[in-house]
Amino acid sequence: MTGAGWLERFMSVMASRRRVVPVHILTSLMSSVAEDARAERGVTAYGLVDAGLSYVSNAAASGGRSPLLRYADGVARGNRWGLRGMHKLGNALSATFVLERGFGTSGGESSQSSALARIAYLGVSMRGIGALTFGRQTALSALYVGSNYTMGSQSAAGNYAYHINDIDQLASGRVSNAVKISITKFYRLEIGGMAAFTNRTEAASDAGHDVLSNAYSVGLNYISESFAMGAAYTGIHFLSGPTAPLPSITVANVRVGDLRHLGTYAVGARCIIGAMRVWANVTRTTLAPRAGAASKLDNLEIGGRYALTAVFGLALGYTRSTLVGASSGRWNQVNVALDYAMSKRMAVYAVAIRQMASGSNTVAGVEVPVQAGIGSSPRVIGDPGGGANSQMVLRIGVLHRF
Repeated sequence: MTGAGWLERFMSVMASRRRVVPVHILTSLMSSVAEDARAERGVTAYGLVDAGLSYVSNAAASGGRSPLLRYADGVARGNRWGLRGMHKLGNALSATFVLERGFGTSGGESSQSSALARIAYLGVSMRGIGALTFGRQTALSALYVGSNYTMGSQSAAGNYAYHINDIDQLASGRVSNAVKISITKFYRLEIGGMAAFTNRTEAASDAGHDVLSNAYSVGLNYISESFAMGAAYTGIHFLSGPTAPLPSITVANVRVGDLRHLGTYAVGARCIIGAMRVWANVTRTTLAPRAGAASKLDNLEIGGRYALTAVFGLALGYTRSTLVGASSGRWNQVNVALDYAMSKRMAVYAVAIRQMASGSNTVAGVEVPVQAGIGSSPRVIGDPGGGANSQMVLRIGVLHRF
């Protein structure tokens, strides 16, 4: 409906009735105007809600560890709502923005401390060329590899299937004060680069570390109908600084130190053969502390999803994680996910995951066994309890997109 159209409709209703216009008519008219205005400006409201029940075989308890049945949300995908906009400027140029916030369904609280802490950026794009954007954005390790070639992104297992504590930045990797440039659809190849800044000039109390804090990310991604492949590198200096996404500096229960630098390489690929989708990824993350020797975390993942019917899908995956260097440990994880699409926007699913850990490290003269730790964040499931070298999660949930 055009601006003149809604006005004509309003005047027609007024002329046909010599009494007060009912509230429901005014509401209908105003809704039509609002929807039309959003459409003309290219603004889209969107969101995602995930909730369900999870059974955890080992969870930390006062007596050591115990099974736990818990309400959990944001598992298959992180809960979010946002606005995405595009305004045409002419000559194939457009202004674009995204404002996005995470939230929890258990109490309706925000899952981030600031109002739009998930994503918030503004930029300019040119059709067929690329885009230049400014703000809080997703690092290319997550954008190119994590969102295309992982069990976490390709199945309902979601944050339970991403690699331990998201050390390799495939699950989120959001970075503040970032400037990103991307060249899109160049022979089906997208190339991108990002840099983030501290916005500080004075010396910080910690020997100037906050001043030196910065992050950068580069990557490329090739996508065709049946085959896709991507690679990325993300580097973060001095994780205490304001530009860093602040990943955990422990791998399960293995503390790798107060980091000076985190650098992670990631390569992933997927292939579609009929109703079968197969993917694999490899990551290597260097964890360099401010004092002492560095550690390296290697992740190898393979998986696949088979469409049993048009609405049923079964996914299987395996991840091996190996920590070597100043600290060590090994983790093997098997993921199974079954999903049923009730509509284009809503799905129900079931997930089963088992992880086994092995190895030990000497801490203050004491040999400490390596624990299991499922999930992209310690908050996803929680501490399995002292000495728990295995952990199993069973989950049923519902996912709705709007």
